[in-house]
Amino acid sequence: MARAPLARPTDAPPSAHQRATPTPAGEPPALVPAEDLPRHVAIIMDGNRRWARARDLPELEGHAAGVEAIRQLLRHAVRRGVAVLTLYAFSRENWARSDEEVNGLFGLLEGAIRSETDELQAQGVQVRLLGRLDELPGETRTSIDSALGATSDGRRLVLNIAFNYAGRTELVDAVRRLMAQGLPPDQVDEAAIDGALYTAGLPDPDLVIRTGGEQRLSNFLIWQSAYAEFYFCDALWPDFGPEAFDQALLEFARRHRRFGR
Repeated sequence: MARAPLARPTDAPPSAHQRATPTPAGEPPALVPAEDLPRHVAIIMDGNRRWARARDLPELEGHAAGVEAIRQLLRHAVRRGVAVLTLYAFSRENWARSDEEVNGLFGLLEGAIRSETDELQAQGVQVRLLGRLDELPGETRTSIDSALGATSDGRRLVLNIAFNYAGRTELVDAVRRLMAQGLPPDQVDEAAIDGALYTAGLPDPDLVIRTGGEQRLSNFLIWQSAYAEFYFCDALWPDFGPEAFDQALLEFARRHRRFGR
C-alpha cells in the first residue's frame, strides 16, 4: 500500500543549518579546496592561566600571551580565507574572578583594540561584539564602539569578539527582543529566534575549536553550534598558532557532514 506523502514541518530544516559552498574571502586557500573550508570557525580560547602558571608568571601575563596568539591567528585566518571567526574572550561567568584579573582583562581588550584597529582595517576585517556591551565599564565600551565603527566596511573576514557573553543570556535576550516586537506565539519559530540572536545574519559555526584539553562548550554559542563539528586539542591557547589551526582545518575537511540526511 502506498504511503501518503509526509507532512513535513514548514520550518525544518532551518536555512541557518544548511551547508553551502563558501565564498573564499581574499586569497584562495592553499590548504584545502574552498568547498572543504569552514565558513565560520568559533574558538574557545582556554589555557591562558595554566600557560602562565607553568612558567611561574603572573596570570595576567598568560592573558597577554593569549592576545598575541589572537593577533597571529587572525592574520592566518584571513590568509586561509575563513569568512567568519568568533573568539570567546570573556564570559559572563568570568565576573566571578578577582577584581584584579577582570580589570586586567578589560585593560588588555582596550589596549588590543586601540593598537590593532588600523591593522584590522588594512586587512579588511570587520569587528563585531557578541554580548551585553551595556554591562561593561565606560572606557571599555568606548574602545569597542570605536573599533566597531572604524572596521564596519571590512569585507574579508568578520571577527566576532564574544565579550561579556553567555549562550543562555543570548537566548534570554533574543526572547525579550521578540516579545518587545510583539511577535505572536505561532510566529515564533527557529528562523525568528535565529534572527534575534547576537549573530543574526551570519552563518552558524561549521567548526568549533577548544584548546586546553577540556571537552565542553562552556555556554558558548549553544544555539548556533547545533550542527557544528567539534575539534578539541591539548595545546594551551597561547601555544595555538597557525600550524595548529591548519590541523583543525584539515580534520574538518576529512569529516562528512550529513545534517540528518
